[in-house]
Amino acid sequence: MLLHNPPISDRVLYEDNHLIVINKLPSEIVQGDKTGDTPLSEDVRSFIKEKYNKPGNVFTGIVHRIDRPTSGAVIFAKTSKGLSKMNYLIRNFGLKKKYWAVVQNRPIPEQAELVHYMVRNTTKNKSTAFAKPVPESKEAILKYKLIGESDSYFLLEVELKTGRHHQIRAQLAAINCPIKGDLKYGAPRSNRDASISLHARSLDFTHPVKQEPISIIAPPPVDSLWNYFAENFS
Repeated sequence: MLLHNPPISDRVLYEDNHLIVINKLPSEIVQGDKTGDTPLSEDVRSFIKEKYNKPGNVFTGIVHRIDRPTSGAVIFAKTSKGLSKMNYLIRNFGLKKKYWAVVQNRPIPEQAELVHYMVRNTTKNKSTAFAKPVPESKEAILKYKLIGESDSYFLLEVELKTGRHHQIRAQLAAINCPIKGDLKYGAPRSNRDASISLHARSLDFTHPVKQEPISIIAPPPVDSLWNYFAENFS
């Protein structure tokens, strides 16, 4: 894991009275879990409290989550109104999310829509993508396209159409393109910092209070491979 995490103040991608968007590190959890580690939501609450010198409790609503080893843009609500309106927007498919995924195998074809049927194993904290419906499965849809490559790896842009548990990880593994560092889904080796090379790259939505278009881009983590892709294929 990262030893010297940049402060929240350096990772604010967007902020107004209702929302704040943070560029999450792969070492962070969005919400508290059994590890007992301090979640990003608490760090954001402390940041808001200190920045604005707010007394008492500070509202910080979790709008959506991404997996701990994944990096990228995460939205938090600063007001209950913002949270309820963002929840409504998400339920009605008003939040467009795109990811960058680094894989070791070239996808065939290089651009496609994937439709699978996902089954979640809560005991193993893992999901399996099936080609056809099976008992208790849920439909999972994403689009991907190859947008860059290095000597050893390929950069995919992924657009989610549904939001299933470990969806991108499981669906890319199902086409023999496991994400770099993702041992759980078939990558041959881990990344040094225990991350996986999956990054929530962009968010696009109409602000639910201001009714203005919002477009957010999250820079990927700082390492040589991500730097190469960001410099050459953004």
